[in-house]
Amino acid sequence: MKKMSASNVLIVGLKGLGCEIAKNVILAGVKSVSLYDPEKVELADLSSQFFLHSEDVGKPRAEVSAPRLAELNQYVPVSVVDRELTAEDIAAYKCVVVTDLPLQKKLELSEAAHKNGVCFISTEVRGLFGYAFNDFGEKFVVEDPTGEEPLSGMIAGIEQDAEGIVTCLDEARHGLEDGQYVTFSEVQGMTELNSCEPRKIKVLGPYTFSIGDTSSLSPYKRGGLFQQVKMPVTLSFSSFAQALENPEYLISDFGKFDRPAQLHVGFQALHAFSSAHDGKLPRPGNDKDAAEFLRLANEINDKWSQKTELDAELMKKVAYQATGNLSPMVAVFGGLVAQEVLKACTGKFSPIQNFLYFDALECLPVGFEPSEEDLAPTGSRYDGQIAVFGRKFQEKIANYREFLVGSGAIGCEMLKNWAMMGLATGPNGIIHLTDMDTIEKSNLNRQFLFRPSDVGKLKSDTAAEAVAKMNPDVKGKIVTHQDRIGADTEAVYNDGFFDDIDAVTNALDNVETRKYMDRRCVFYRKPLLESGTLGTKGNTQVVVPFLTESYSASQDPPEKSIPSCTLKNFPNAIEHTIQWARDLFAGLFVQPAESVNTYLSTTDYVNTSLGQSNEQAKIEALTTIRDFLVTDKPLTFDDCVAWARRNFEALYNNNIQQLLYNFPADSVTSSGQPFWSPPKRAPSAIAFDPKDDLHVDFIVATANLHAFNYGLKGSHDRDHIKKAAASVDVPSFEPRSGVKIQVNENDNSAEGDNSYDPNELNKLIESLPDPSSYAGVRLIPADFEKDDDTNFHIDFITAASNLRASNYGITHADRFRTKQIAGKIIPAIATTTSMVTGLVCLELYKIIGRGEGENQRKLEDYKNGFVNLALPFFGFSEPIAPAKYKYNDTEASEWDAFVFDHDITLQELIDYFKKEHGLDVDMVSSGVTMLYSTFMARKKVDARLPMKFADIVADINGKEIPEHVKQIVLVVCCSDAEEENVDVPDVRIRIRA
Repeated sequence: MKKMSASNVLIVGLKGLGCEIAKNVILAGVKSVSLYDPEKVELADLSSQFFLHSEDVGKPRAEVSAPRLAELNQYVPVSVVDRELTAEDIAAYKCVVVTDLPLQKKLELSEAAHKNGVCFISTEVRGLFGYAFNDFGEKFVVEDPTGEEPLSGMIAGIEQDAEGIVTCLDEARHGLEDGQYVTFSEVQGMTELNSCEPRKIKVLGPYTFSIGDTSSLSPYKRGGLFQQVKMPVTLSFSSFAQALENPEYLISDFGKFDRPAQLHVGFQALHAFSSAHDGKLPRPGNDKDAAEFLRLANEINDKWSQKTELDAELMKKVAYQATGNLSPMVAVFGGLVAQEVLKACTGKFSPIQNFLYFDALECLPVGFEPSEEDLAPTGSRYDGQIAVFGRKFQEKIANYREFLVGSGAIGCEMLKNWAMMGLATGPNGIIHLTDMDTIEKSNLNRQFLFRPSDVGKLKSDTAAEAVAKMNPDVKGKIVTHQDRIGADTEAVYNDGFFDDIDAVTNALDNVETRKYMDRRCVFYRKPLLESGTLGTKGNTQVVVPFLTESYSASQDPPEKSIPSCTLKNFPNAIEHTIQWARDLFAGLFVQPAESVNTYLSTTDYVNTSLGQSNEQAKIEALTTIRDFLVTDKPLTFDDCVAWARRNFEALYNNNIQQLLYNFPADSVTSSGQPFWSPPKRAPSAIAFDPKDDLHVDFIVATANLHAFNYGLKGSHDRDHIKKAAASVDVPSFEPRSGVKIQVNENDNSAEGDNSYDPNELNKLIESLPDPSSYAGVRLIPADFEKDDDTNFHIDFITAASNLRASNYGITHADRFRTKQIAGKIIPAIATTTSMVTGLVCLELYKIIGRGEGENQRKLEDYKNGFVNLALPFFGFSEPIAPAKYKYNDTEASEWDAFVFDHDITLQELIDYFKKEHGLDVDMVSSGVTMLYSTFMARKKVDARLPMKFADIVADINGKEIPEHVKQIVLVVCCSDAEEENVDVPDVRIRIRA
């Protein structure tokens, strides 16, 4: 961030691509952004330039765009260069990005940049084709090639020999790669390795690597950690002129290995054509211009030292689409190039070396046969899109009906792209948008439709208003909702709702909601576009009825959980102590308050709420209620400080003393091995010190949160809190025998002092106050909120975690890292979001133009995308076809179902399967309700056979089926003539019109 905040960036060309790059760079937070584009705004610019309006036509692009871009980030000055650019101008910048300029002018600017050590980027988008080029100089240093967290791990052994083989604990693979570097800490015996200069490693296996000669070092005894060390890498770049003749390509799609060389010639031929025609590009669909373009391409190719084979049809498409201006393509390259700018400014992540070419020709509609008439400009803001897809397809886009779920970072970008595309702007078009959240200050650096004045407003309403300003055609075409997506809102998002839309796009950060919406799309047979980002990583998935598997069909492996014994007693990493502190927060400031409130509001609490609990659990629950209502109830803030001080003693001194009493530092296991061997770390108790800021941090946060529970006024007066804490009389602690401590995950014995006194429960119940004497009294649970810096939540977790880390000799984490882990914050940056939404919108083109019946788009035309802008890496694959299964000789998938357009009886269903498919029905269920089975009581079966399913369901549930439910879904289990179980599709019965 420091390097970015010292970097000045120049962006040349403010059509859609230049504006997209500027937007992302400004949101990232560089020192300043200068804009150069003296050309006048044209109507066609509005196809992708979202900060231009129709009334801006005829005005200078940069001057109009600058104030609107400046609104994105008040800390980044945005200025306009209003004179002809010179070599001297270029030298003032860290990075220069050139979009819309003649090739000769680009070469001049690139030469000036190369000579002055200025990073130079050239990029263009023409229709469904685009490229990016980098020249970061001859000695560009990359400090961190990947951006991944440095790896670390615990060591089981180090050999004292020429290879120096390091063996790691078999708990986890080391994850290192050949050529990486490591250093060491906490090694006993071979202490020369501790804090040593980074040593280059060679991977020998998943748990072993070598570090070179260790024969002269002391013998290894035990313990130790390795830490990966990121080493800087120096890269050398060719100038733009050199690279045009001798290009290197970063492959963006390995399914199109022959494309980059052809497009390298094609883009040069476009510049040659433009130069020969007074700046004009080939006209859309014009065969004469295409023929001249092909001749120029062949001439350039023939003179080229790396002559390639040109596909005449591909070149024809390049010519036809030369004036094309597509918002999704602009978003893809705008995100990509903006990240390259940030790499140039910071030296973080690996830049593109030389050229990257990308095309998305699969987006053209099925059976598309372009004609000059269909592609010709109409004098509308969509002419840049019409030049690629034609007027007829533009009408389809305008009349499409889409449901967008979420208007966060991805949702904002999606709406902007759709507005530029003209999605749903026709008489039959509509966009439904739902998001129940309000705008927070932390959203502003990546959700670019929102401004500081919008904080507190509903995201859906604000986003809809913002894009309506970008394209007035969208006004009145976005229906906003604030309903949570889930089973409880199926009355809103019902059969009629889904019947009225064409497709769904998810913009969610919640896996469960994604899966729910996926199930709805499978049920209603609607296409679904899915995407997500994680820092510089992003993915897209397209789901098409009957053609691809659903989103839920493939799942990521579950996150590795931390064993409870590790959290409670044997942490060895900061992640363990942060999770422990997060659990402690709930155990001190949430659950007790909720338990007290339940006790005060529940009649006969012990039998009603604790009836099924064992005696020990009842004692623990009632002790908490007694303590919070009677014993430890504070009357003043100083009482809260005293409570915090006693908790400090219990957590960081007494509990650790008890642990070391059970397992002394020199104790051994039954096999004779030291008990405190890695991954276990022997702890040490902490004595409270009012002069230690970390100790006081804990007391301040804990006391204020306890005061919040009781509605007492808190305090920020650290001096007073120090004195009050130091004056608390803390009883001395003596470890007790008979206390059980869980040592491993398979140890099922309960922790604590398990001696149970039968009379204790009765005494506790008698000591509790009568709830009626507390009428109207309630405690206030501290519901965890990571984004409020004044509520002490993250302050508490940071202090509590770092104190426990001190107990176990673990390196502390700062407040930011603690907040990231405790709040499970998923890093989101504007560059990745921009690129991912661009890729999603390219798939939307394919869905809108997918054709029907025999002429439907093939599976291989769709692309699931996987990108990592840090590396950079781009991977595209065709979606996976749905898994198939057979019943008799009929093949089916998750998309299939037996559909009945009217209610039927149970007997009719049984007869249908027997007559039509030769199958016996063994069981029928709806949701969790069993409607029929062969082992059900005969009397019950006989009663249900003549009943219609709506009546059966209503009868079992004891209430009528809600009015919004139009269909009943049945899961039917069948068997064939050999009495083998047979999987069959679900049954859907329409019970209402």
